[in-house]
Amino acid sequence: MKQLMISLSRETGSGGHKIAEALAQRFSLPLYDKNILTEIAESRDLDENLLRKYEETSKNRLLSRRIRGLSNSAQDGLAGMQFAFLRDKAESGASFVVVGRCAEYALQAYPGLISLFISGDLDARLAYLQSLYQFSESEAMDYLRKHDKNRSSYHNEYSPAKWGEADTYDLLINSSRLGIDGTIDFLEQYIRARIAKAEEA
Repeated sequence: MKQLMISLSRETGSGGHKIAEALAQRFSLPLYDKNILTEIAESRDLDENLLRKYEETSKNRLLSRRIRGLSNSAQDGLAGMQFAFLRDKAESGASFVVVGRCAEYALQAYPGLISLFISGDLDARLAYLQSLYQFSESEAMDYLRKHDKNRSSYHNEYSPAKWGEADTYDLLINSSRLGIDGTIDFLEQYIRARIAKAEEA
């Protein structure tokens, strides 16, 4: 493959971000997550802290208006800037890993895209969050529910496909089955197989 773009969406506590970091390292690719906002802010002379306020959040429909295709919603504006950033990278021929941000939708026109979704068993996800943040079980559950709701709402707002549904991605995998390290190994094999298949064409 001349170009490899890996988009990775994930349930909270599934270890998805850790998996994305590992895949970026194994394939020697840059990783785009929250650092997209830094690059957008610098390139457009915007306040990065203000952008972070609206990152991957759904808009308030009562306050949002769209007239002749233009929206007054800060969330719409930021989503559009992030999509443009990713498409500009894709158009340049760059290879990269990106976490979230409806990337599987934004980059769907590019043949070098491999889209992944990482899920996990609820008990394993709660245990992961408790270990990572020293949460109690109830704190972990509140955190998980809030973040999954935000991710789902954001995705379903800006993508015609549904967050976490099978036909939205190339591959869905439950990281609880193999563990995070085993999932990383499996996904590396899968991606290398996709690369080899593309090179046969």
